[in-house]
Amino acid sequence: MSIWEMLAVFGAGTAAGAMNTVVGSGTLITFPVLLATGLPPITANVSNALGLVPGSISGAIGYRSELKGQTARVLRLGVAALLGGLVGAILLLALPSDAFDAIVPVLIGIALVLVLLQPRIGAAVQRRREANGTEAHPHGGAALLVGFFLASIYGGYFGAAQGVLYISLMGLLLNDTLQRINAVKNVLSAVVNGVAAVFFLFVAEFDWTAVVLIAVGSTIGGQIGAKVGRRLPPTVLRGVIIAVGIVAILQLTLK
Repeated sequence: MSIWEMLAVFGAGTAAGAMNTVVGSGTLITFPVLLATGLPPITANVSNALGLVPGSISGAIGYRSELKGQTARVLRLGVAALLGGLVGAILLLALPSDAFDAIVPVLIGIALVLVLLQPRIGAAVQRRREANGTEAHPHGGAALLVGFFLASIYGGYFGAAQGVLYISLMGLLLNDTLQRINAVKNVLSAVVNGVAAVFFLFVAEFDWTAVVLIAVGSTIGGQIGAKVGRRLPPTVLRGVIIAVGIVAILQLTLK
């Protein structure tokens, strides 16, 4: 890489780290930049996954206050995320690179609708529970575990807008605030990226220069994203999630 390409990758890593912490979809920034430097698609995807792991951890640390009292939830969902991320990483090397092209925009679109309607859906579900005398499962139940496993398969495979899928699932099935849900999303994104990264270290080709540049940038960006994201009111945060998701759909369908 030239010095300018290295600066571009570092800048993209910083922006991706911040975006991933706030909502997700940082891959939509780093992946095209890596391709522009001349890396093959699979090598770029693997290098990106490895580089974003420190950023995910950094973002999770930045949200540590919102993680208090959620240890059991994180451990429960973390198992599904770990298994799904490993399956997705295996599929990345086994399937054609365009295998998910048709379904991913549809998944993101459905997730955006759920994020948009979540306050109304949540209120309606709560009224129904009160009428029936039941309570929400504290960790989302089997439905959330299955949903997370499937979403994490996609996360291990590519990961663009993975955070949007996570937030929509938890927003629909958990009775909690959006900021606390976002905190869990950051931890579980780190789990998926981490397990995929460990797998890729042994079986896939990657570019160490790109990995280091994105790792350093995303670590810085993760702290920036945590400071910004934690201050956003729920309505604004929801709007950011929807805006990023729409951009993701456009980029994935028009590429």
